[in-house]
Amino acid sequence: MTLQQGLAFAVIGGAMALFIWGRWRYDLVAAMALVAGLAAGIVPPDKAFTGFSDEVVIIVASALVVSAAVARSGVVEAALRLVGPVLTTPGRQVFALSGAVAVLSAFVKNIGALAMLIPVAFQLSRRTGTSPSYLLMPMAFGSLIGGLATLIGTSPNILVSRLRDELLGKPFTMFDFAPVGAGITVIGVIFLTFGYRLLPESRKGTSSKDAAFNIEDYTTEARVAENSAIVGKTIADLEKLGEEEVNVATVIRGRRFAPAAHWELRPDDVLLLRGEPGALERLVAQAKLSLVGKEEAEDDDRKKDKEVKADDVGVVEAVVTGESPLIGRTTADIRLTARYEITLLALSRRGERLASQLRDIRFQPGDVVVVQGDLDTLFDTLGELKCLPLAERDVALGQRKATLLPVVVLAVTMALVALGVVPVAPGFFGAAVAVVLLGTIPLKDAYDAIEWPILILLGALIPVSEAIRTTGGTDLIAGWLTAITNGLPPLGALALIIVAAMAVTPFLNNAATVLVMGPIAAALAQKLHLNPDPFLMAVALGAACDFLTPIGHQCNTLVMGPGGYRFGDYWKLGLPLSVMVVIVGTLLISLVWPLSHG
Repeated sequence: MTLQQGLAFAVIGGAMALFIWGRWRYDLVAAMALVAGLAAGIVPPDKAFTGFSDEVVIIVASALVVSAAVARSGVVEAALRLVGPVLTTPGRQVFALSGAVAVLSAFVKNIGALAMLIPVAFQLSRRTGTSPSYLLMPMAFGSLIGGLATLIGTSPNILVSRLRDELLGKPFTMFDFAPVGAGITVIGVIFLTFGYRLLPESRKGTSSKDAAFNIEDYTTEARVAENSAIVGKTIADLEKLGEEEVNVATVIRGRRFAPAAHWELRPDDVLLLRGEPGALERLVAQAKLSLVGKEEAEDDDRKKDKEVKADDVGVVEAVVTGESPLIGRTTADIRLTARYEITLLALSRRGERLASQLRDIRFQPGDVVVVQGDLDTLFDTLGELKCLPLAERDVALGQRKATLLPVVVLAVTMALVALGVVPVAPGFFGAAVAVVLLGTIPLKDAYDAIEWPILILLGALIPVSEAIRTTGGTDLIAGWLTAITNGLPPLGALALIIVAAMAVTPFLNNAATVLVMGPIAAALAQKLHLNPDPFLMAVALGAACDFLTPIGHQCNTLVMGPGGYRFGDYWKLGLPLSVMVVIVGTLLISLVWPLSHG
């Protein structure tokens, strides 16, 4: 072992130890590793920041933006609503949810796909009495295996494609991963459909921020537009569209009516809707309703010849305190929109079911309001009105629009990349720009959707992992692995790489695992005089499939609290799934990607 190799191993080993220790966040550890590599001389100064200009960083960031736009579109919830009536048993629900998230994860980032469907899982849980602990972990595992099927489905696939380009002069294409990934996805979803019984049923998830506030249902005021999807439909149809989570309290048609379920809705009807913010948001978007408060604010802006950019507008929840000048007054009395330039979108009052239009309601201490305004001045205005903003929650009432545009953009991009018309990075960067320009996601939300710590991790670790290869460290480790695999058949060496990547991923992060293990696997293949492609595929597979801990992937972490899982619950379902992935993955890889050259 040379001095340079020893220093490279020391830097990587130190980073792995810090990852495992968990005292500092992984992006800071990666940055420290880059600084250490520079100080040790194994990373040349002119190569130190090449990782940040790498195509991988662009692809991951762009895919996150497109995923967020698809999540806001409401397409997935609408599709699942069609099959909702038949999802009456836990097995059917697990099959539908894990299957849906797996398919979706092949085209958008898996963490985005999972976050999109978790509210659907809770809706099914409330409706049928199924424990959320039966649904959430299978969904998380489904998102991991679903991402295996395409190049953009998961970061390990993107990184392995880049590594192949460096080693063999040609990257993996969009659907090179599909034969192996789709096979594992099908078998994995079938296993999860029955294997959910291995999970505890009676666990209670941690309370969300929404539950912690214990806010009564909001009342909001919406108008039925000419192009609304519910013109000519009944009140019952509208409430069914809202998953029975939104109640039509009043219809204003010249005067106020308490509507019957069979009432037919007409254009320009004003509806007082009651429900929790998420349900109201979904219904307003899906039914193409127009919030009366937003209409009045837009009219006011036009009269003042004032233009407010959509990206500068935000929605905030706040509590009306006892000292507020709003007390005892209506929005018209205080000229809320004209004078303070904020708009009341919804209001909640504990112990009272509101049946009046928002402009006629006199504020009381303790009212919880949803207001919209210019983010530059909104919080100062709330302070002036003695209203206390609540801790940040994901409230997007009136901001989300049901549209197919993000799905169309994604489909066109996938087709262009698959046909070789455009490379992956420019294609998805263009898609990210397109969804913003088309107004399907505000620019601020696009920036919020990007996981900046992941980009820092990738940009900092790419040159460090290159140092292992340029110093000859990968060849040295490959020699050691060759000795270990001596006497094993090629399939055994392939399975060993999958197991090794699975074992390392919980401690490193899947992207870091590929950056470390990928060059080693390729060097091992060369030492054994075998084709490196199946070994690179094995690294991508193993790095993407951490089913044993809640810390190896964000998807596993995301469901831990809501599902009420403990650390030890993951291996109960994850261990048999891991064994299945190793066996099936080894066989499928060897069939699709021959181990021997030629």
